[in-house]
Amino acid sequence: MQNFKYHFLSILVTALVAASFISTAKLSGVINAFSLTLLRLSIAVIVLLPFILMKKYRITLTKKVLAKGFVMGLFFAVFFICMFKALETTTPLNTATLYTLVPFLTAIFSVFVFKESMSFKLLLIYLIGALGTCWVVVRGSLEVLIGMSINQGDYLFFLGCISMVCFSISMKLFNRYESSFVVVFFTLLGGAVWMLFALIIFEQPLGWFAIDINLSLHMLYLAVFATLISTFLIHKVTIKLGPTKVMAYIYLSPVFVAAFMWLFEGKNIPINVYPGMALSIIATLILQTTNKETSKT
Repeated sequence: MQNFKYHFLSILVTALVAASFISTAKLSGVINAFSLTLLRLSIAVIVLLPFILMKKYRITLTKKVLAKGFVMGLFFAVFFICMFKALETTTPLNTATLYTLVPFLTAIFSVFVFKESMSFKLLLIYLIGALGTCWVVVRGSLEVLIGMSINQGDYLFFLGCISMVCFSISMKLFNRYESSFVVVFFTLLGGAVWMLFALIIFEQPLGWFAIDINLSLHMLYLAVFATLISTFLIHKVTIKLGPTKVMAYIYLSPVFVAAFMWLFEGKNIPINVYPGMALSIIATLILQTTNKETSKT
């Protein structure tokens, strides 16, 4: 029960990220992925900057955190680029399905990086969780699942999922218990700088004028809630719970997406989706009690 707060925050992050798939789909293809990612990260950096400047000790941590922030920022930015770019040629259905691989991939990476164990029972639970989320994504329809075709965008988003795993692992690996504000700030700043370099190298225009008022609201959500707040929370809970437990909550992502579609767009949740939602929730709960992290408390 002592970690209840961190588990609650992990669920909150999952909800924030789940909602971001909707906003990302709206913005994809409007302008190039590098420019969209740069704008998203730049807004987050500007919002966070005053919180860094108001504390002198946060400024003094720059030398310790700068390099680590730029490495994590690269992984973070690559994931966003892959998401924006992938959704130009694939569907939210496909990306949401591929995203269910992240918890399993995180567990595999953790075996090598943190020497965690992976039993057959644990592997089975991950597969059940993936099955549950896929069930929700395809709405319990075998025809929809069979009709899904793998295209270039799917391969690109899979690369983005690998990058997200590396981002989560690096947060734990690089942790020296510095201020979360400082770590998150330089992670976002690093990602923005990488995107600026990408724009210059690939000679891509900013094109921000193409974003109208409605799309601006989606971008603000992505920048403030799905990027700044979620990254800050992810950093805190990953240090406390470890990347494997935090990433396991991704299995709840399609559940939240279905709920948001019902709340904000009036789309009913089909009854045949409920078994998949139940599997996702059960697998997530089991993983939280089964995974034994070696993180410090």
